[in-house]
Amino acid sequence: MKIIEVNKTEDAVRFLKVPLGIYKNDPHYIRPLDKDINEVFDKKKNKYFRHGEAVRFILVDDDDNPIGRIAAFVNKKTSDTFEQPTGGIGFFECINDKQAAFFLFDACINWLIYKGMEAMDGPINFGEKDRWWGLLVDGFTDPTYCMNYNPPYYKGLFDDYGFKTYYEQYCYLLPVDCVIPGKYREKSDRIKNNPSYHCEHIKKKNLEKYTEDFRT
Repeated sequence: MKIIEVNKTEDAVRFLKVPLGIYKNDPHYIRPLDKDINEVFDKKKNKYFRHGEAVRFILVDDDDNPIGRIAAFVNKKTSDTFEQPTGGIGFFECINDKQAAFFLFDACINWLIYKGMEAMDGPINFGEKDRWWGLLVDGFTDPTYCMNYNPPYYKGLFDDYGFKTYYEQYCYLLPVDCVIPGKYREKSDRIKNNPSYHCEHIKKKNLEKYTEDFRT
C-alpha cells in the first residue's frame, strides 16, 4: 500500500472517485456533488483557509487501485481552545480493512504533529458544522444534502484505532408522505384561514416589494 498526497488536478479528481468502488453495492449511497467537495479544499472559496490549512491523501494498493482517502486540517482559531492543540480529519473513505484504515489515520497524525497538534478529532469538516460532520453509527438511510454517510463498519475502524466519542448528535427523518400530526394541521388551517396571510410566487418585476416584505 502507498499514500499519495493530493497536489495535482488529476489527484483531486481521483480523490472524488475513491468512494465509487466502496459504495457500488450500497442502495442508500448518494454521491455528493463534486463541486461541494472541491469547494472545501479551494483556498479561494473556503474562508477557513484564512486561518487554517488542509491536506488530502489517497491510499492505493500494490496495483495502484485506490482503496481509501482522507483529509486532515488545522483550524488555528479553534485548535488551541481544547485541552491539547487539536486538529481534524474528515472525508474518510476506506475499504473494510483495518490495516488500510490505520495507514490513512497514521498519515494524518504525522501531518498534524508536524503542524504542532497533539490530538485529532474526526470525522469533521474543514468548515461549518452543518456539512460533512460526524460518524454515522445508526439509521443507515439515504443521506440528506451535504450530510455524512458511511458504511456500518467504519465505527469499528475508528474505535479500534482509539477514537472516543466526544458527543452524540441525533438526526430525525420525517417521510414526506406521512400523516401530519393534528397539532400541525390545526396551526396550518389557522394561518390559511387568516385573511392577513397569503402565499404567492415571487415576480421579478416586484423584487423591491418582496425584499421589503421579507425585511418586515
